[in-house]
Amino acid sequence: MLTLLVDFADKVQLFNVFRYITFRTGGALITSALIVFMFGPAIIDSLRLRQGKGQPIRADGPQTHFKKAGTPTMGGLMIMTGIIVSTLLWANLSSVYVWVTLLVAVGFGAIGFYDDYLKVTKQSHLGLSGKARLAIEFVIAGIAVFFIMRAGQAPFSSSLTFPFIKDLLLNLGWFFIPFGAFVVVGAGNAVNFTDGLDGLAIVPIMIAAASFGVIAYLSGNAVFAEYLQIHFVPGTGELAVILGAVIGAGLGFLWFNAPPAAIFMGDTGSLALGGLIGTVAVATKHEIVMAIIGGLFVMEALSVIIQVAVFKTTGKRVFLMAPIHHHFEKLGWTESQVVIRFWIVAVILALIGLSTLKLR
Repeated sequence: MLTLLVDFADKVQLFNVFRYITFRTGGALITSALIVFMFGPAIIDSLRLRQGKGQPIRADGPQTHFKKAGTPTMGGLMIMTGIIVSTLLWANLSSVYVWVTLLVAVGFGAIGFYDDYLKVTKQSHLGLSGKARLAIEFVIAGIAVFFIMRAGQAPFSSSLTFPFIKDLLLNLGWFFIPFGAFVVVGAGNAVNFTDGLDGLAIVPIMIAAASFGVIAYLSGNAVFAEYLQIHFVPGTGELAVILGAVIGAGLGFLWFNAPPAAIFMGDTGSLALGGLIGTVAVATKHEIVMAIIGGLFVMEALSVIIQVAVFKTTGKRVFLMAPIHHHFEKLGWTESQVVIRFWIVAVILALIGLSTLKLR
């Protein structure tokens, strides 16, 4: 919205700063952080009053988690409020990529909200059925990928790119829609699996957002894209503004989610943020790099898939408990050890993913 002030730059030279994505990204970061800081306490108090017993605690989980009983969930409402308001204020709203990314974030957030609502009201881990949830997610993600394809130029817009090799493209045609939807849905649910300890998910999300903020800015800039020999995707630079808002909202949320957490993110936040980052990965043509930068999320999701598959096949468990962060808790790691060590892994993976920008 503030980009409209550029039209008056000939009268007020100061308005020229709104042309620059870097300036607006910083503005989005600060704005979203302030929104969460300012309205966070009121939102937490309201959710605590309405939810009563708060998020149900798994009976088979680590014993240390029982002291968290009564902590409200749906903290994603705080995060999404900061992101949406900040994006509408600082981003260029003529960008298709901005609206598509917001569509996924809001859509996935709504699914997560309903799931959280069912869990809280029933005081059960059985929320929205898995099949129904996945079906709705794939519809939303498929629509988003379709518009991403239309915003680009064929056949590149429907092609899969590969890190380290610029000239290697695999044109998937219309199959790119289910492929892209799988990336978006997979990212949303992988982040959802990761959200199980105080502060565990939000910091890796911010790390991934910062990494893809750099990628989006560079991919959307013809000069930098040519210099780094990465694929130029016009218009994706604007996604850096949304990712700046994600970082700011994440910082604000971490203030309240730091141990002992005053509120949990819930599916409302984890699905929305994972889907958002997955959408950016598809838009910037860095789907494979997403698996590197978001390797921690991939690891969490794989641990659940492996655990379920092996148990159904053999009746035995590979991990003491899945997702894998609970496995390490069962091994005797303290919650803070698991969280901080997983943060370190997320940083290392992000650096490896960013290195693909130059190693070509």
